[in-house]
Amino acid sequence: MISTIDGTLVRLEPDRALVKVGAIGYEVMLGGYCVKSLSDKIGSEISLYTMQYLEGSPGGGNLIPRMVGFLSTTDRDFFKKFIGVKGIGIARGLRSLSMPVEMIAEAIESGDHKSLMMLPEIGKRTAEQIIVELRGKLKTFALAAGSAQPDRVRFKPFQVEALEILIAWGEKRNEAIDLIELASRGHPDVQSAEGLVPLVYRIKQGMEV
Repeated sequence: MISTIDGTLVRLEPDRALVKVGAIGYEVMLGGYCVKSLSDKIGSEISLYTMQYLEGSPGGGNLIPRMVGFLSTTDRDFFKKFIGVKGIGIARGLRSLSMPVEMIAEAIESGDHKSLMMLPEIGKRTAEQIIVELRGKLKTFALAAGSAQPDRVRFKPFQVEALEILIAWGEKRNEAIDLIELASRGHPDVQSAEGLVPLVYRIKQGMEV
């Protein structure tokens, strides 16, 4: 079983990538958050942590082997727990990963079904089911899981959106989180990603305190 791939990112699509390792090109299915993180890496060497599954119905006799890629072993471990929720499954679970794993885990741990409903294909009933089945089991994955990180604020949906934008623009995740928290504390009136992102860059450039 292939558990890691190190190769050149040849092509990137909304839900998959083509990674060339020597003379072989591997098609790797990706979550949306992963695609955003790799958007400026085409032509570069990348590393993905992978898992494999068979797509299709065993009774139909037309099973297609698929490979799923993640940015870290932590993300892969989270996904294995996430797809264990009744009704999720691998394909639907992968389509749902439009935001970083830490954010999804934090929403689950805090019982924030509204943030979960921002994920593709996750409605209110499914969000509630996810919380029922996984709450209390994802503290090691969460961005701000209670006593583990008492100084972290619990991100609201607009802050999550701002974080996704900053990461897509090349900012390091931990630094972006710190800047968002600083901006939010200093400007509690800002309640949108459109307002928060420019403010973060003003703070980074020393134009705001």
